[in-house]
Amino acid sequence: MNGRLNKLQPFDIFNYVGLALISLLCLLPIWHIAMVSLSGEGPASKFSVGLLPIEFSMDSYKTILQMGKFWDAFGMSSLRVLVGGLLNFLLTIMLAYPLSKESSYFRGRNIYIWFLVFTMLFSGGLIPMYMIINELNLINTIWALVLPGAVPVFNVILMVNFMRQLPKELEEAALVDGASQYRIMTSIFIPLSMPVIATVTLFSVVGHWNSWFDGLIFMNDTANYPLQTYLHVVLASRNLINADQQTVMASLTNRNSISAQIILASLPILVVYPFLQRFFIHGIVMGSVKE
Repeated sequence: MNGRLNKLQPFDIFNYVGLALISLLCLLPIWHIAMVSLSGEGPASKFSVGLLPIEFSMDSYKTILQMGKFWDAFGMSSLRVLVGGLLNFLLTIMLAYPLSKESSYFRGRNIYIWFLVFTMLFSGGLIPMYMIINELNLINTIWALVLPGAVPVFNVILMVNFMRQLPKELEEAALVDGASQYRIMTSIFIPLSMPVIATVTLFSVVGHWNSWFDGLIFMNDTANYPLQTYLHVVLASRNLINADQQTVMASLTNRNSISAQIILASLPILVVYPFLQRFFIHGIVMGSVKE
């Protein structure tokens, strides 16, 4: 251990200290919000809560957890992450694998690539999208939330570039042994692409979980709101809270309830991220390298 410390260069020490400070700066706001949500009404309303709770209280969490609509929205977001994440996973792999081949092997590859890049730069707009969703009778359904973003182009490009870095000799050996392209994809490319798969999966999960605007547009029934849309409407107008709940909420400050809802909405991502973090850097770096 002492030998390692002696080998550290000043630049390395600077990097470690700098990264530690940046991590601390990222952690402190979340910690502060958690402490506010656990504090009493008086200290929270007076902005006197720092890094420790004052007059510890769980009233804000008890109130929110008793709201049936909160759990309906939580379930809707969970369903969206499950359906949308699985759809993104399947379509990203099925599109990235053939596009990772050379143009001499897959004719028209460059045309597909440019078509995908074009969709990243230009969009038809919100009104045409709403008209299409409405004509397909998808309004107020889970499919209105997951189908418009079913093919995340950025994720496809990351996976294409990652797969292009894999040794071509593996595929050639499998072809000599008589393996089909489907077998090569499932038995060779997907297992070797786990870092980038974990990375794009994290992108998809976070994107679906944090999205709120499409739920506000495509969901007419408040019972079908995703969690982030529900929180946005509650914090903006409180029109989803019935009279009894408004009486309970009157005993809490806005800072209590807002902080508690932020923490509860962030917990799933905070739980999932550590399991995927070890793949994240390797996947994003390898996927961004272009030949």
